[in-house]
Amino acid sequence: MARKLLVTGGCGFIGSNFISYWFSRYPKDSITNLDALTYAGHLSSTAHFADNKNYHFIKGSILNKRVVERAMKDVDIVVHFAAESHVDRSIKNPTLFLETNVLGTQVLLESALRNKIKRFHHISTDEVYGALEFNTGEKFSEETSYRPRSPYAASKAASDHLVQSYAHTFGLPTTITNCSNNFGPFQDPEKFIPRLITNCIEDRKVMLYGDGLNVRDWLHVEDHCRAIDLVITKGSINNTYCIGGQVDEVSNLEVATRVLNYFNKSTDQIAFVTDRLGHDRRYAVNWTKIRTELGWKPRYQFDEWLTATIKWYEENTAWWRPLKERAEKLYR
Repeated sequence: MARKLLVTGGCGFIGSNFISYWFSRYPKDSITNLDALTYAGHLSSTAHFADNKNYHFIKGSILNKRVVERAMKDVDIVVHFAAESHVDRSIKNPTLFLETNVLGTQVLLESALRNKIKRFHHISTDEVYGALEFNTGEKFSEETSYRPRSPYAASKAASDHLVQSYAHTFGLPTTITNCSNNFGPFQDPEKFIPRLITNCIEDRKVMLYGDGLNVRDWLHVEDHCRAIDLVITKGSINNTYCIGGQVDEVSNLEVATRVLNYFNKSTDQIAFVTDRLGHDRRYAVNWTKIRTELGWKPRYQFDEWLTATIKWYEENTAWWRPLKERAEKLYR
């Protein structure tokens, strides 16, 4: 039986990849995409499915109750991606992150209750858990206490708690996924890996904060979409699943070196810049729960996904070049 989905933030990086993935798996389902088209949302990321007869786009904010109510009509499943998500931007304007990520989520939850949504799935981040020390072997899991360390992480932690409260208090059927750092096609060039790649293509310096030894658990967006699919279709109601992408840890410096090696460039191309305020040193995710309960694991190793991502940016310069200069201004 065909289902109707509401995807918030479907013009963003992960949201647009998710819609594309979902149509490839469930072509009879219909999807409404609600997106405000801020700096993070690009209609160009949806061009390859925009003409699908089962796709409908609404331009609007999740803070607008009337728009949300219209988008929620007759929906079976809500997949909530819409969020302010760049830590650097959250340091410059924390208020915007609280409004969108906390109040916007509450508007969606209220509408989901009124419309008797069958599943409200909330996309969150491993950054709500704080940071980890080097060389400890410790990883974030569903049992890890929340210790957000940036305005972005704090706003996402608050939205997680809101979702859990609506499940407990009002009986809204929810699931949450806390994912690690994503990368892949259609990611804005202001983000770390696309910026590395596009700077190499344009023969610019590769910029690294501090000493470059910060560690992130890199998750390819296709693997993330597969995980969300499993959680929505097979996951336990009112449950949380952590999603990570790696077995071996890789520092930002190592990621930069691997990108430079692909382009046959020297590490002399690296420029170390003043570290970001409150820059977390290490993230790592234990994804045992989703593996054992739902049978999920990353499809490929990090290096294979990284090569595929580099090739995508090489072949899709028309998508990212119009965004590049604005992205660079963020760091000036």
